[in-house]
Amino acid sequence: MTDGSGEQVRLTMPATPQLLRVARLTAAGLASRLGFSFDQVEDLKIALDELCFAMVGTKGGEGSLTIDYRLEHDGLVIEGLSDSLPPVSRDANDELSNLILTAVVDEHEVSLRDGIMRFRLLKRRTASP
Repeated sequence: MTDGSGEQVRLTMPATPQLLRVARLTAAGLASRLGFSFDQVEDLKIALDELCFAMVGTKGGEGSLTIDYRLEHDGLVIEGLSDSLPPVSRDANDELSNLILTAVVDEHEVSLRDGIMRFRLLKRRTASP
């Protein structure tokens, strides 16, 4: 099986919550290609939902959302950024979101740099029991 190390996929789409399904499907397809289990793929989709929703919110906005998927030997790194969206207000749900992300991925971060909201997550493939 080819592990896909070093391969990268970039997805750029309008910043609307209706299109987040495309981001999830892309992540699921790539994770399956890397040999992730069904549960690992589901965890990855949950994490991507949390992070993308932090950028897009319920109504979306002007601009686009760019998501880079990088296939590594033992995992998948996903990074996202918005080009012209104001960051979605983060509130009490941050703590819950952080707990969810901590439970389903190996690493995650959300940052605001140069007025652009960004995220990064890493999900490693683990052996099935």
